[in-house]
Amino acid sequence: MRERASYVVRQNTITFVLTTPLRTTHSAADHIHKHGDGVKAIALKVKDATSAWKETTKRGGKSYIEPKTLKDENGKIVLSGIHTYGEVVHVFVERDDYTGPFMPGFVKWDPPFRATETGLQHVDHCVGNVGWNQMNPWVKFYEDVMGFRNILTFDDKDISTEYSALMSKVMSNGNGFVKFPINEPAEGKKKSQVEEYLEFYNGEGVQHIAMATKNIVETVTELQKRGVQFLNIPTSYYDTLPDRVGHIDEDLEPLKRLGILVDRDDEGYLLQIFTKPVEDRPTLFFEIIQRKGAKSFGKGNFKALFEALEREQEARGNL
Repeated sequence: MRERASYVVRQNTITFVLTTPLRTTHSAADHIHKHGDGVKAIALKVKDATSAWKETTKRGGKSYIEPKTLKDENGKIVLSGIHTYGEVVHVFVERDDYTGPFMPGFVKWDPPFRATETGLQHVDHCVGNVGWNQMNPWVKFYEDVMGFRNILTFDDKDISTEYSALMSKVMSNGNGFVKFPINEPAEGKKKSQVEEYLEFYNGEGVQHIAMATKNIVETVTELQKRGVQFLNIPTSYYDTLPDRVGHIDEDLEPLKRLGILVDRDDEGYLLQIFTKPVEDRPTLFFEIIQRKGAKSFGKGNFKALFEALEREQEARGNL
């Protein structure tokens, strides 16, 4: 393409498209200038992209892409899309009639160097940060426009430390495969992580992407070997872990060494860990999660996690 370059990277069913502008006139140039690197489009696979666009725009969604068909020798893909919070968009992708490696216009690449997998399986959830008093309007958007439902709510009593707080509601589609927590700041003594994000991202956007694994100890060990930096959790967190979550299959020592958090709900338990921001701006980061039956999001870990985030904020001079 004359205006941009895009690269597709994939591990199991996780697919990221990394795009850079080749000219200052491309819209990606404005996006990067304003936000730095971040998530522009969250793609959702649908049976009928035309119907998805018609239905969501009829319900009040603002159109981003009117339905269009892309074709090559491997078949066709239909794309459409609408705007959501900030400058993020949802792209509806209809690909049942396509057999190629990704999409028309892309060329398969088999580089001589191929990194071994780290065990990441699929995107578990994708979290958005919105401004003051904007969580409920966007919850209503996902309910009314997208047909999602609110499956979990956390208030500032659930997610708070001595210094900062936030509120969050989790939106999910009918089959539970798509989960979008939405965070907004809450009043605290000092600046919350959401406020820091909004300031450095210059607006609302995707805070983190959670990727699932079947063996979090192996995955995190491998990621650390490759230079991925994770938040530091105090070893005192693990002193009360057995009393708090009960029996787990994993040995405590590797979890303690790696800084992996554990929480339990009525369905089972989960293990999770968070990277530091992956760019110089304290904005986008990743979560690695392993679910052992649990359907929740680690409510029991919020205090330890947020105190770890605050230590990073303080080191940056932004708390």
